[in-house]
Amino acid sequence: MALTSALGRPAPHGVADEDLERMLLIRHFERALLRLFEEGLVNGTTHTCLGQEYIPVAVSALLGEQDFVFSNHRGHGHFLARYGDAHGLLAEIMGREGALCNGVGGSQHIYHRRFLSTGVQGESLPVAVGVALRLKRLGQGALACAYIGDGTWGEGSVYEALNMAQLWRLPLLVVVENNGIAQSTPTATQMAGTIAGRAAAFGVIHHHVATTDIDVIRGDLAPLITCVREESRPVVVEFATHRAGPHSKGDDTRSPGEIALARAGDWYDRYAAGHPERFARIDAEQGELVARIADEVAARPPSSWDRR
Repeated sequence: MALTSALGRPAPHGVADEDLERMLLIRHFERALLRLFEEGLVNGTTHTCLGQEYIPVAVSALLGEQDFVFSNHRGHGHFLARYGDAHGLLAEIMGREGALCNGVGGSQHIYHRRFLSTGVQGESLPVAVGVALRLKRLGQGALACAYIGDGTWGEGSVYEALNMAQLWRLPLLVVVENNGIAQSTPTATQMAGTIAGRAAAFGVIHHHVATTDIDVIRGDLAPLITCVREESRPVVVEFATHRAGPHSKGDDTRSPGEIALARAGDWYDRYAAGHPERFARIDAEQGELVARIADEVAARPPSSWDRR
């Protein structure tokens, strides 16, 4: 599936301040991480969701406290959209006091309340199916939401999970962030057919999202998520999106043209053009907030972990 630029599409008609705040919190958090790596204040690796922040912000408002969320290696936005705890997440990544998982999970392996992330592609979907089975038996209308990428469809566990979810009629929401590239491999060169076709092979409902407009996305997804809850059946929602940043830190193997196309499809400029004064104010506020958080967390002592 070819991803096309969103440049030239009309600006979003309306967006709530809280949605802008959350999207821009994620944007500045990811930028701060890249800066901290450049300054040698963070070790290891990290995968930012620059360009994709609107997806978890749109989805999270439709989830309830009892729902489970399963994330992946590019999961900071998923966590911040759900809980907004930038202090705890950054402390986890930097290994500082107050870390979500005492600093042992790092960027990719977070466990917090009903949120779990992993850096292993395809690992979370079978686990999400197991949780969805438990939620169905509890009969409280909760669901399991799993975020995966287009590259994850190369893992056999995805198909085993979809098969079980459909056979057992489980409340599973699969959110696919299709940014057209799996690390450094264009999706078109490694995936035969389409994600829609693969979902159809199991009789699973598939919905394609090509807009970055938060209100439009929620309006389309609300009845589908109600279907997941009330009819207890899996749904695959595929977002045609763009990765505006590198795969991990500075390792961007795309051509200049591909990078320009991705950046042209970024939601950031469209929202800035559609709501210039309000956007500029909230953008500045969130940038300053993240800068303060980064300074405060960096000054904390290292986290400790008692394994007894």
